[in-house]
Amino acid sequence: QVTLVESGGGLVLAGGPLRLSCSASGRFFMSYAMGWFRQAPGKEREFVAAISRCGDNTNYADSVKGRFTISRDIAKNTVYLQMNSLKPEDTAVYYCALRGGSIPYASSLHYDSWGQGTQVTVSS
Repeated sequence: QVTLVESGGGLVLAGGPLRLSCSASGRFFMSYAMGWFRQAPGKEREFVAAISRCGDNTNYADSVKGRFTISRDIAKNTVYLQMNSLKPEDTAVYYCALRGGSIPYASSLHYDSWGQGTQVTVSS
């Protein structure tokens, strides 16, 4: 069983930065990708970013390209999401996800384990 714990969410002014962290524990494949998804009130969960196990392959939603950066610390089994130039439309609950394969897919269907989520609120 895999446990994912997100942290770093909060309230931030538009234009400001925020960094999310997600730590993975438990039993999982050595080759695994991790990703971030988000869900705003009344909307479906959407892809934000994902990264391969080695960090050599990343994938971003068009809406966050150039503003968000995903990275990981393999030794710590931790993935980060650095969010810059935040906009009110980035307000959502952000979820960390893990899949038992190295390819950083954008579809949530490929991910096996999910965290509980952390709230990010961007005020204008």
